[in-house]
Amino acid sequence: MKEFSLIATGDSLITMKQSVHSEPDYTRLVNLIREVDCAFANLEMNLHDYETDCYPAAECGGTYTRAHPSILRELIWMGFDVFSTANNHSMDYMYGGLLSTIRHLKEAKTSYAGTGMNLAEARAPGYMETSNGRVGLISACSTFADFGRAGDQRRDLHGRPGLNPLRYLKWYEARPETIKKLKDVEKELNLSPVRQGLDSYHLMNTKYVEGDNVGLHTQPHPQDMEGNLEAIRDASKQADWVIMTLHAHEGYPGDSERPAEFIEAFARATIDEGAHCFIGHGHHAMRGIEIRDSRPIFYSLGNFIFQNETVEKMPSDFYDRYGLDPYAGVVSDAYDERQTAKGLLGRPKGRWFTEDEKYWISVVPRMEFKGDKLDELLLYPIVLGMDEPRSQRGRPRMASGERAKKILGIIEKLSEPYGTQMEIVDDVGVVWLK
Repeated sequence: MKEFSLIATGDSLITMKQSVHSEPDYTRLVNLIREVDCAFANLEMNLHDYETDCYPAAECGGTYTRAHPSILRELIWMGFDVFSTANNHSMDYMYGGLLSTIRHLKEAKTSYAGTGMNLAEARAPGYMETSNGRVGLISACSTFADFGRAGDQRRDLHGRPGLNPLRYLKWYEARPETIKKLKDVEKELNLSPVRQGLDSYHLMNTKYVEGDNVGLHTQPHPQDMEGNLEAIRDASKQADWVIMTLHAHEGYPGDSERPAEFIEAFARATIDEGAHCFIGHGHHAMRGIEIRDSRPIFYSLGNFIFQNETVEKMPSDFYDRYGLDPYAGVVSDAYDERQTAKGLLGRPKGRWFTEDEKYWISVVPRMEFKGDKLDELLLYPIVLGMDEPRSQRGRPRMASGERAKKILGIIEKLSEPYGTQMEIVDDVGVVWLK
């Protein structure tokens, strides 16, 4: 019977060396990563040295993420084998930054998936070989500026570099009387004519459908869904183990800790199609765990390394966003202002991620597969140093004692809607498997 061990982590926004540290709770984490057949991380950084072709985009994923290419060696030193490159920062430095990142991954001879010179490359599985079988990785992203998605080749024109997209459709279900009110508003304000479908009403680029399940609903874009499922089918024939990952910020209306409907539908479909594991990231905080057909779905593993306040440089757009002189000042001032200012988008006053503990805690799952089924799932709680100075904050270490119990209690509660149960044994969450 074939066997396989896998470590999964969430977002790595990494700017500083990890190999210089040696505390026991950090060393234990590194050893945990190194001992498995395969370890995964979402590489949420552009790798370049500010070359002249790495222009900052007019739109970015928040922080313009960038690290010196040598930082990749730090993740490899920690034990990571495969990386996702499809995320909302993939195009922070446009095509130059994207292609530089790909080049450095290839030069390091490490496996990655999620971006490429065209859609076929971005959607293609990345492979790595282990003594316990070949691994196929497919990575997609649902949160991105539209210019960032990769485009198909044609026989008479090359494709567009970018990321592997999972777009989604959305609509509001509303009662008949509510739709009538919307039509009255349309008439009163003399809004542009709208498209009237057979079973829907459209107003200001928003679709409304009559029904009693009131609220926002989403489903995966059929074309993107099928394209990613096809990649899973391909990997299932070419590899022994298939991993699907999705970078997604979208949450359920009124409850961001629960994934949007389309994420749940997509995750389950990937398992049904043959993926051994679904790894969600992008939300920067934990979401629940579901076990489907003896295979795990992690809807979000939160942050693993969160050093987005020590990126060396920010473009003028970043300073302008927070009301600072785009031609003067230093980057630390911009980070300070981001923590307290409303910004151009009217962000409520409060500190940028730094006052909410959920962004500075997570779990690292360790999986053991026997045959094609999950045989053991252990959750190792980690902390990222929320209260430490900016120069130290964001580096992961094992949690213990009451802190470990608190983190595991949070992921247990988030997983309850999926019927997932666990117990705590020596600061480790042991998930019950049927």
